[in-house]
Amino acid sequence: MEAVNAHPAGAAADIVREFLTFTLGGEEYGVDILKVQEIRGYDTVTRMPGAPDFMKGVINLRGTIVPVVDLRLKFRLADVRYDEFTVMVILNVGKRIVGMVVDGVSDVVELAAGDIRPAPEFGSAIDTRFITGLGTRDERMLILVDIEKLLSSADIGLIGEAAAQAA
Repeated sequence: MEAVNAHPAGAAADIVREFLTFTLGGEEYGVDILKVQEIRGYDTVTRMPGAPDFMKGVINLRGTIVPVVDLRLKFRLADVRYDEFTVMVILNVGKRIVGMVVDGVSDVVELAAGDIRPAPEFGSAIDTRFITGLGTRDERMLILVDIEKLLSSADIGLIGEAAAQAA
């Protein structure tokens, strides 16, 4: 009896991943949908003394203290404003829950491995460690973000300290 290969050579190229798309400034970004816990309207946060600017503060989410990071500030984007379209995406990052403030959420996009290109190299001028690639679908281009790399271990430490202080 011959063994049947359950994973043909081309199977890796057929893997489809889903990304929640969101906007910051005029650009569209994507984060792995498996990291997303929920999407909420922006709500006021309790500011933590001594926290970096990009850390907006913490919220109480059904009894859990959740640190909130404003990606517009983290990415040093100009014209940071809060309006009716501003959204908070609640993410599971490592073993923590973190809120991420973005301009708006678009939709969920499926991308096959062939739809994702490596992030371009910009040298030391731009930190691209947290960009997993550029996703292309039709005429859209998404900057795909590895949220765990974006919120570096130092940032996660700050977030943990802020949450512990608020508890």
